[in-house]
Amino acid sequence: MELPEGRSVDLTMDLLKGAIDVHVHAGPHLKSSPRRLDPIESAVDARRHGMRGYCLIDVFEMTTGTAWLVNRHVPNFTVYGGLVLNTVYGGMNPRAFKTAIHYGDGAKYLQFGTHCTYFQAAREGRMVNGKFVTLADLYPKFKKEELDRAISIPLVEDPDPALDEMLSLLADNPQIYMDTGHVSPEEAIRLVDLKEKYGYKKIVISSAVSKVATMEQLKYMADRGAFIEFTFGAYEAAQMVPLTHYYVEKEYATVDEGMSEEASGGVRMVASQIKELRPDRCIMSTDFGRYGLSTPVEGLRQFIACMLDLGITPEEITSMVKTNPEKLLGLQPLTDPVVTQKEFELEF
Repeated sequence: MELPEGRSVDLTMDLLKGAIDVHVHAGPHLKSSPRRLDPIESAVDARRHGMRGYCLIDVFEMTTGTAWLVNRHVPNFTVYGGLVLNTVYGGMNPRAFKTAIHYGDGAKYLQFGTHCTYFQAAREGRMVNGKFVTLADLYPKFKKEELDRAISIPLVEDPDPALDEMLSLLADNPQIYMDTGHVSPEEAIRLVDLKEKYGYKKIVISSAVSKVATMEQLKYMADRGAFIEFTFGAYEAAQMVPLTHYYVEKEYATVDEGMSEEASGGVRMVASQIKELRPDRCIMSTDFGRYGLSTPVEGLRQFIACMLDLGITPEEITSMVKTNPEKLLGLQPLTDPVVTQKEFELEF
């Protein structure tokens, strides 16, 4: 393929204007795994570059209170909070979700766990004498305290009372979208199918799912109204470095996990999948904020630059970083003009 005419940093900066990053990890975090910026620093940086807002994700705490605090002190910008159902909340916890709906600025998303889903946690481990061993096999305490509390979605039987209550709460609060989190592709499909029974509308298929799902599975979910998320953090150069530690116990650090793997597909595969799925059904975000990476704003700019070079047009990028996040969050579109492909080519 040929590189597009008119490549410039200015274009990537222009495409940040009005953008919303739906996947930002801005501190605090464990002392063993610090963050790059705190939530206020991240908001100020994003506002300075013309962005409209970001969704703050914390794997240990609901972020609705933090969002309330940042929004009081950073005008002309909005941080959106929500709840990640990790084991710090005991896994599937309707009471935590009910509280998040009413606490601070109120939840904008409910995510079914990150590394503490059963699908993810059951696969975490390290190399021992040249052989990969799971944490559950290495540490019985890990199985009891983490794996046994981890989120899993029933694939056949009806939801249990806890999941039933949470899906009903989602349906009753249409301002909140579901993020599948790090469940398996099959579990994500089940959550998409269950929306017909419960009536919730807005679903994001987490990048953790989209990275391992087949194109057939992604199309199935997109055809049923889900947005497919692609994060730069899942594909950038540092993906095989253990940038994040999720457990207080230092012995649970999965420092060997993935280190021997090859990068699979990378951003070139992302661009190909976006073209096949259609940009109007996809969202680009970063999953940045981790201490070993650049700032979330710079991460999104780099992601935009990569997609431009791989044939995604400025209009299509605007759809994925601005229009689709606005729909997800229930926001009115900004009226500022966006950069078009024609303008892009005429400028140069």
